[in-house]
Amino acid sequence: MRFFSKPEDVAPVPEPTLTMQEELRIAVEKSKLPENVRHIALEELTKLDRTDSSFAEFGLGVTYVELLLSLPWNISSQDNLELEHAVTVLNQEHFGLNGVKQRILEYLASNITCHIKKSTVLVVDDEQISRDNMAYSLDKLSCEVLTASNGLEAVDILEERNVDCIVTDLKMQKMDGLELLNYVQEKWPDTKLIIVTGYATVDNAIGALKKGALHYLPKPINLEILRNAVQEILEQQKQACSVSGPILCFTGPPGTGKTSIGKSVANALSRKFIRLSLAGMRDEAELRGHRRTYVGAMAGRIISELNKCGVNNPVFMLDEIDKIGQDFRGDPASVLLEILDPEQNRHFLDYYLDTPFDLSKVMFITTANMVDNLPAPLRDRMEIIPFSCYTLNEKKQIGLDYLAPRQLRTLGYSQNEIAFTPEAMSTLISGYTRDAGLRSVNREIGNVCRKINLQILQQLKKPPITISSEDIVSLLGYERYTFEAATAQPLIGVTTGLVWSEYGGQLIYIETAKMKGSGRLIMTGSLGEVLKESAQTALSFLRSNATKFSIDENLFEQRDIHVHIPAGDISKDGASAGVTIVMALLSLLTKRPARRDVALTGEFTLSGRILPVGGLREKILAAQQAGVRVILLPERNKKEVQVMNDEVRNAAELHFVSSINEIVEHVLLPSAD
Repeated sequence: MRFFSKPEDVAPVPEPTLTMQEELRIAVEKSKLPENVRHIALEELTKLDRTDSSFAEFGLGVTYVELLLSLPWNISSQDNLELEHAVTVLNQEHFGLNGVKQRILEYLASNITCHIKKSTVLVVDDEQISRDNMAYSLDKLSCEVLTASNGLEAVDILEERNVDCIVTDLKMQKMDGLELLNYVQEKWPDTKLIIVTGYATVDNAIGALKKGALHYLPKPINLEILRNAVQEILEQQKQACSVSGPILCFTGPPGTGKTSIGKSVANALSRKFIRLSLAGMRDEAELRGHRRTYVGAMAGRIISELNKCGVNNPVFMLDEIDKIGQDFRGDPASVLLEILDPEQNRHFLDYYLDTPFDLSKVMFITTANMVDNLPAPLRDRMEIIPFSCYTLNEKKQIGLDYLAPRQLRTLGYSQNEIAFTPEAMSTLISGYTRDAGLRSVNREIGNVCRKINLQILQQLKKPPITISSEDIVSLLGYERYTFEAATAQPLIGVTTGLVWSEYGGQLIYIETAKMKGSGRLIMTGSLGEVLKESAQTALSFLRSNATKFSIDENLFEQRDIHVHIPAGDISKDGASAGVTIVMALLSLLTKRPARRDVALTGEFTLSGRILPVGGLREKILAAQQAGVRVILLPERNKKEVQVMNDEVRNAAELHFVSSINEIVEHVLLPSAD
């Protein structure tokens, strides 16, 4: 006996499963990839159809097509174009830095202006109905539409108005479309032009496109195609306007807010933020990627970060650009030339991707401690925005209003429970930190907060707690830094100088000594060539002017002179210590003690001139922290100092000098003999 199952008991026929290639092909067809990228993806899928899925090449091809599909070719985030919002964000997240904020706001304002500016389109046609129809359709793009009945009327309008795009008929009296095209190309080359005609031929189209027309559309006009073409032109012009500005390079000592203000720029524009550290990068393939023929090939960091970000217009910070390396694997700085050049980055080629990617919508910002080490072509592509050292009052204000509340929040406390007095913050800054930025300040504030938190948990203290100067000393121990220059006694042959490095301003002490010998100049302290030459110049000047300064000329032949700059484990170089060296030698040779609370800076020449130097703000603040009472600066730096704020100018008693005699009056005391 045979049994038959009921129809409802029959198992459903499973739908045929799609292969990996078919799934990817459907995804490519549904995606909005650029036409050239779509063609590459489909070609790669065709290769996969002929490749066995067990081969390694199959997996590599799938990964490549998936990358093409996931990249944000046409995905952009909407910018926040409210300048007031940008001002609020910058002020809320950063204290001071007024000059830096002003320049950033100018940069953002130029981009905002490009986006909100109303574009102008000129429609030229001798048929009124056609002219009116095109004008009505283009008016929906929220742009200003002007009309003209022939080429001469169009020229009159162009002489008076700035026009972004022209839509012109080909056959017109007085001046036809081709004549107008030639005239516009010669006089207004940035104005784009679209030609429409009822006499469309292949020769006419080719001729118009060769002469510079962007589109050639036959009549009767499809108004939607025309509107899309004009809209694409206007958007490209706005984008070109917004990215034509220079690449900003934030430079200054560590801890002065360069990276954090880059994040604030992204917040102000409501864009996504990417940070890529270039410190120690030596292989250019890390930026440009590896060719797919290599085992383990992958896209470069630029494309990879954009893929993770998901949009093509983030704020992209290239951090520590001055610490990039170079070796046999290539020069990453040469790749940056292409990335940071607005004329080239529209077609950035990643070797793995093997097709150009448009980086023109990305807002690149770079940071560096010193720009002197950057290659000149790379430096020329960027606008340098210096970040100066913070003054003591700025550090105190930032510590009280920003850093301390942040550290307390991490421990679960509010300012009502634990609070620093202004005096306590001043003691912490002056006695336990000495850097140009805020990292040491933030670290010491965190130490104090954690120690207070431990005391609360041990029930040694109860909130509310007010931290005083005495509490700072009891919690952190003895003060590590004192006003050494203010308390130092005058010495013969020892002077105080001011130098500037990537870490901010610093004090140096030039020590000299003489001994029996044959007239040699001995120099120690890890000194660079420029510094050695400054010492030799100072000694030669004193030898040539020995009579003027009452120096025994026999000293130079019978004595060796030793010049030493302490901290021998740190390399030193630069010309700004020339004045300090010549005064130390003059003090040694005339046996006149030099004041230690007077700091010097300036380049000294063989003829006795004092040349201007840089980094004055940092040097003045470093002198203030060390307790220097008098600072001698080159006369030619006077205008630069006059524009500084009152707190910097009043940090010490400033004198501007132009001759060696003026310096002697301030530095050298009468001889004990």
